[in-house]
Amino acid sequence: MKNILVTGGAGFIGSNFIHYLLKRYDDINIVNIDLLTYAGNLDNLVEVSDDKRYTFVRGDIHDRALVEELFQKYEFDTVVNFAAESHVDRSITDPDIFLITNVLGTQTLLDVAKKHWKLDPDDKYSREFKEGVKYLQVSTDEVYGALGATGLFTEKTPLAPNSPYSASKASADFVVRAYAQTYGMPVNITRCSNNYGPYQFPEKLIPLMINNCLAEKNLPVYGDGMQIRDWLYVEDHCAAITTVLEKGVLGEVYNVGGNNEKANIEIVKLIIDNTGKTEDLIVHVKDRPGHDRRYAIDNTKITTELGWAPAYTFETGMAQTIEWYLSHKEWMDKIVSGEYMSYYEKMYK
Repeated sequence: MKNILVTGGAGFIGSNFIHYLLKRYDDINIVNIDLLTYAGNLDNLVEVSDDKRYTFVRGDIHDRALVEELFQKYEFDTVVNFAAESHVDRSITDPDIFLITNVLGTQTLLDVAKKHWKLDPDDKYSREFKEGVKYLQVSTDEVYGALGATGLFTEKTPLAPNSPYSASKASADFVVRAYAQTYGMPVNITRCSNNYGPYQFPEKLIPLMINNCLAEKNLPVYGDGMQIRDWLYVEDHCAAITTVLEKGVLGEVYNVGGNNEKANIEIVKLIIDNTGKTEDLIVHVKDRPGHDRRYAIDNTKITTELGWAPAYTFETGMAQTIEWYLSHKEWMDKIVSGEYMSYYEKMYK
């Protein structure tokens, strides 16, 4: 793992991952390709923008000519694909872009990587690749669908996506798997639970509620707020991805969870308490179509086979997250303007 292509690295998890790698590894080179759509924010990476180990390229992962040019120039041995349209609400109103980016973009990356990594790219029967190369697809537990009151998602749980977003991510996972089965492509897939932490775009629950509390605005809660998610601090996720890159068995899927099941309404009330506001701000809004009731991850495989485990308790992670947003109000203020406010009004009117 020396020359790394990180896609979608200006987004929430991708930017945290870049920070994580640069703090821990000296002898690496990272190229970040990001189209800088609404959720991509170069302010997330200001601290590393002058680091000689880091290069930013504005572009689309579906642009085959650009991806080919980058592979030729930087000779990547590792691809970590974060690039994705990722918000369920947006996928309900505009599913097309989710299929283009999440499915076709993934296929473009795989195809170009295969061409450059395969020892004999002209032999369709050859399954031999260069030593030490790997493609890692960052996926989501939402591809599994919804759980009942009990049980956990394992890597063997059938995929049953319920939204255009999760369907596009499941489709991408299938394409990655097909490249491994058909061509012998050296791949891994990680499927994570809900992430939280610094640099998260405020369409997501935790930064949205923090920002609205600070602005004394209503806190829109879908339905009864009893949708349950397993919460994972983003730095723990970055550590898990790095562990899979270094130790993951080729072709395997690894679930990454934080062992922190919480109902949305619990999260909202915790943020209210930590910002000194009152529950009078809570406004229940109509639930979104196809809203999965419960997700929960069984992370036994990655913990027992690869030795990763979450380092942050939910209480510690949330305290650090709230403190980060409180001390980075200027970062938030720049984001919650323009297009985002129009989107917010449309979603929660």
